Amino acid sequence: MQGAAAEGRSRASPDQADEGSAKKPRLDMPDARVKQELVAGGGEGSPIVAAAAAAPYSLREELAVRIDKRLLHCHLCTLPFKPPVFQCKAGHLACGVCVAQLPCGQCKACVDGGGFFDPCPALDAVVSSTRIECPNPGCTRYVTYHEVADHQTACPHAPCRCTEPGCGYVGAPQALAGHLHTVHSVPVRALQYGKASQLRLPVSTPRLVLLGDDDNRVFLLTVGALGAGVTAVSVVCARASAATRPRFACKMWVNLVAASCGKEDMVLVDMHMRSSSSPGAVVAAGEPTFLVVPPMYLVPAAAAGDGDGAASMEVPLHIRIDKLSPWSDALV
Repeated sequence: MQGAAAEGRSRASPDQADEGSAKKPRLDMPDARVKQELVAGGGEGSPIVAAAAAAPYSLREELAVRIDKRLLHCHLCTLPFKPPVFQCKAGHLACGVCVAQLPCGQCKACVDGGGFFDPCPALDAVVSSTRIECPNPGCTRYVTYHEVADHQTACPHAPCRCTEPGCGYVGAPQALAGHLHTVHSVPVRALQYGKASQLRLPVSTPRLVLLGDDDNRVFLLTVGALGAGVTAVSVVCARASAATRPRFACKMWVNLVAASCGKEDMVLVDMHMRSSSSPGAVVAAGEPTFLVVPPMYLVPAAAAGDGDGAASMEVPLHIRIDKLSPWSDALV
């Protein structure tokens, strides 16, 4: 019943352009149905507590039950209990943080105000063993109940929102990628970690979705104008846990095709990738790190085909994304 396995470390490979991939990116459509039922295990005096107290070295046996979640919340702060849990002589329960803030550690609920708290190892066992499935659609990981809030914001399936004007869609990153592709016609490309891919980004098409080949992680490339013909290219990971440490490193570069000397000129950026719960909300130049492409690095595209012979310009981009190692889903 444990959740997703740890993601593997990326392996370095030569920076060679990968013009195509036989593996097609997999998209979750925005109307996909997912499981949402939550289960919790145990209650005070339940078989879980008895097993924990009587047979601490026995094999773990799990039982799916329903329980009033108020029994797992502190009556003082209303937050989920987390060990250590305390109980006064009259049976009132409180979490350790609340007990530490009480005057002289005495229970406010006791009539005479003389109730002192002692540790409650039986409830500690229940609190430590009670796990529920992550509420984020698409995530099947079971998390200790009092850790759900922390996991939910760092979860790879935490919802992101579409930033296209007038669109209020909210969904998991994979579903957001499917939404952008089907509803807003944003192109999608598969990307192999640790290997350089060559892309032709039309300046007139400001968005491109990249999907990691082994985990379908969603990345959004954004193309924007800096003025005077200069173009900026940025990339972010579609992930709600934007405040957590970066999980990916990225190199982007362009070569000057019409180099007059024997050595090719190049502009390159090497960065730790940021995360965003609203990818595309800002122009490329609004990101902390982005690739600056001078106008002479742009290449003409094929004729637009509208009969006027007009041709757009493209960014001949090379990109390589690596997983920062070591890291695993156990951290999110």
